[in-house]
Amino acid sequence: MPLDDTKKTATLYRMVMPDHLCPFGLKTKALLEREGYEVDDHWLETKDEKDGFMEKHGVKTTPQVWIADDRIGGYEEVRAHFGKRVKGGDETTYQPVLAIFAVGALMALAVSWAAFGTVFTIRTIEWFLAISMTLLGLQKLQDVESFSTMFLNYDLLAQRWVRYGKIYPFAETLAGVLMIAGALVWISAPIALFIGTVGAISVFKAVYIDKRELKCACVGGGSNVPLGFISLTENLMMILMGLWMPAKALLM
Repeated sequence: MPLDDTKKTATLYRMVMPDHLCPFGLKTKALLEREGYEVDDHWLETKDEKDGFMEKHGVKTTPQVWIADDRIGGYEEVRAHFGKRVKGGDETTYQPVLAIFAVGALMALAVSWAAFGTVFTIRTIEWFLAISMTLLGLQKLQDVESFSTMFLNYDLLAQRWVRYGKIYPFAETLAGVLMIAGALVWISAPIALFIGTVGAISVFKAVYIDKRELKCACVGGGSNVPLGFISLTENLMMILMGLWMPAKALLM
């Protein structure tokens, strides 16, 4: 299909094989089209075509994009060309933990509506904190080994008793689940209070006293969430629940 000379055009080479459709090729094509480009889309349909293309142009990856006579590169280079944020391996971001808190809040509102026919009660706040604890624990449980390794960088108890780093995700998740149910407060509250207090002291010392720049293990190992205020918030949240749940049980 001939390209319209009145439109901005780009040439794209991407892998479209019977056993592999390159996702970055699709993302690159969609990005170019969103930027108003008509795409001259060339498919590399066999391994020989792909290898020949890369050898001819001296590139190591596909997709590859040309705009006019200039080779822009692959997906990340095209994003950079259009002034969009490029994800880097060491880039710090709060997005994972903010997403967890946002989903926790929405789930708490949904449960409150289902249970009481209203979106806001005291239980809504309890559910928000408990659900957030559970989601944070779940993130850590995806790779306990990786989490425990990152956790050792700053947690004071884990540095003295290494196994604590592997127990922590299970303890946080258990406390969160029990608090969602409002059951076995005599188990959930002490767990939350203990791990929250140790965590808060550890984070405060590492960040505000020792002035260390570390990554937080709060959403699991390998994350780029910086250790700091949000990390401290997770621990303060557990302390609050650890104090509130038994106090509420005594008052009822």
